[in-house]
Amino acid sequence: MTSGLVRFITAGSVDDGKSTLIGRLLFDTKAVLADQVQSLSSARHTRVRANDADFDLALLTDGLEAEREQGITIDVAYRYFATARRKFIVADAPGHEQYTRNLVTGASQSDAAVILVDPTRLGVDADAASLELLAQTKRHTAIVRLLGLRHVVFAVNKMDLIGYEQGAFQRIRGAISMLAAKVGLRSFDVIPVSALSGDNVVHRSLSMPWYDGPTLLEWLEQRDDVRAPDTDPGLRLPVQYVARQDGQSADDFRGYLGQVEAGTLFKGQRVRVLPGGAETIVAGIYLSNGREAVSNARAAGTDDTSATLAVAGQAVVVELKDDIDVSRGDLIVAADATLGRQPQLARKISADICWLDKEPLNISRKYSLQHTTREVFARVAAIDHVLDIHTLDASVDTATLAINDIGRVDLVLQSPIAADRYEDLQATGAFVLIDDATKSTVAAGMIRSVVG
Repeated sequence: MTSGLVRFITAGSVDDGKSTLIGRLLFDTKAVLADQVQSLSSARHTRVRANDADFDLALLTDGLEAEREQGITIDVAYRYFATARRKFIVADAPGHEQYTRNLVTGASQSDAAVILVDPTRLGVDADAASLELLAQTKRHTAIVRLLGLRHVVFAVNKMDLIGYEQGAFQRIRGAISMLAAKVGLRSFDVIPVSALSGDNVVHRSLSMPWYDGPTLLEWLEQRDDVRAPDTDPGLRLPVQYVARQDGQSADDFRGYLGQVEAGTLFKGQRVRVLPGGAETIVAGIYLSNGREAVSNARAAGTDDTSATLAVAGQAVVVELKDDIDVSRGDLIVAADATLGRQPQLARKISADICWLDKEPLNISRKYSLQHTTREVFARVAAIDHVLDIHTLDASVDTATLAINDIGRVDLVLQSPIAADRYEDLQATGAFVLIDDATKSTVAAGMIRSVVG
């Protein structure tokens, strides 16, 4: 069950207190088991401990030995907790610039983002216009905006270290507002917290009576299901695998496995298979795992695996009425235009990408583009601009993208893909680029428009 589930990620620069904040959430919501507390309490660690816990709260997420030795987060750590109102999956992302790809991975699966700001490193006596936020705070804000997370909160952490000063918080909030306007982040909130002391994380702070907004947990509990698109895009079912019952005869059952990414699939529905364009009728739907569905397919209508309807998020095996060419990487959509819009067939796209590889983008090099379950060769035809992470201006006089750069590029594809704009549907608007020689994932991308 995913009803009431919120997925969120913590982001920010190194030592902003992300792991401690999550530890505080887990500890104060009673999501930590007694034996885990006992283990961490008896362990020998020298990092700063929480005021009301006899162990370092960050150790609840920093599970790797290298993380505990260095006092940093290296990999994305996922933790689960629940309150009386909601269930949560939290991803603790690394703050170091070299682990930006880990942040992109965690944020792409999240509904909301908590971006931490450390006031002790900002010179809070300056006014908002001259107060300079850290580069990683800017980069993570830009990435969160590009990935389309519509619920974003900035947690101004370590308020205890600046005396819970309201004026300093107001100046930081002003600087955050200017950053949000610069990157195009339209909606956000700002909460003053102290993860170490527990102020405004789960319980309201007595040290900041001037703040009358929600605590961080209250803010998270109030989030709606932001993964649903604003409008129904229609059926989107990428084919992941083609299964045969035994493959020995022409009339054997053939099923097409995949997850419904959007819309509704129902028995008797007329569908179109893209990019080929062939149309047929849905003859059967099976909701159990592929092996069971195929083995029981000949008893369709009598076994408990058959269904008449499937919705977004369900893994299905689809049987089609006609024997048409359907392969891994094809996209099944509704043929009836009244049931939703059609994706666009694209051979050239404009996309925002975050470059993740230590080797810079090479325009003369061949890359593979992985889009849903389809993989095609791609070439970078042009770099429109690259975001200067310090000034947040778009630089147009650049010939490449280096590691952690964010830019907009035009890509030419060897064969077409059936795609949507990322803001319309993330599942069919996102892709990754893979170096054809090294097989390394070099970039994560979001389709902004189909240009040809």
